[in-house]
Amino acid sequence: MRKRSKTAALVIVGAASFTLAGCRDEAVDAQAFPDLQSCLDASGAGSLFSGEDCRTAFAEAQALNVETAPRYDSLEVCEQQYGEGNCGSEAQATTGGSGSIFMPLLAGYLIGNMLGGGRGVAAQPLYKTPDGRFTNPAGNATYSNNTGKAKLGSSAFSKAPTTVGKPPMTKTTAFSRGGFGNSNTRASGGFGGFGG
Repeated sequence: MRKRSKTAALVIVGAASFTLAGCRDEAVDAQAFPDLQSCLDASGAGSLFSGEDCRTAFAEAQALNVETAPRYDSLEVCEQQYGEGNCGSEAQATTGGSGSIFMPLLAGYLIGNMLGGGRGVAAQPLYKTPDGRFTNPAGNATYSNNTGKAKLGSSAFSKAPTTVGKPPMTKTTAFSRGGFGNSNTRASGGFGGFGG
């Protein structure tokens, strides 16, 4: 009887170790591009990504932009977060969007090689911040520019919460959230930004 309970305990410990190992943020090869053409120009032999990967990731970034981009009740509030000229109306960015809701303009995209997870490629839209850096829809990572290669944690490609149909942020809610114009935005952990 004693031998059996010892074996059961080892199985439980082994399962717990396996579960914890699955929770680690796996590092993936990533690259940022200002637009689809830049990715296509860099694709091919010796590149991390094929032309098809570029197209797939760009389409994903555009879809995520429509679904998860922060939305604001005025152009002024949006530009306080992203800088002058870096915002447009929801109607310009989406089919059937409102002309009285504003969101940041897509200023590039991040593409990651998720083959280890069996996913292929993943993407994130990038938006310019007032200080000339770039951020993701959740605003929880910033990058020095929108070009270059790096190793990033797979969590860099986690989908931000959907903002479609939610009330747009006002000046008060954007400020209380720690908008990008404030110092509360943190840099991507262990990563200083993309190099050329």
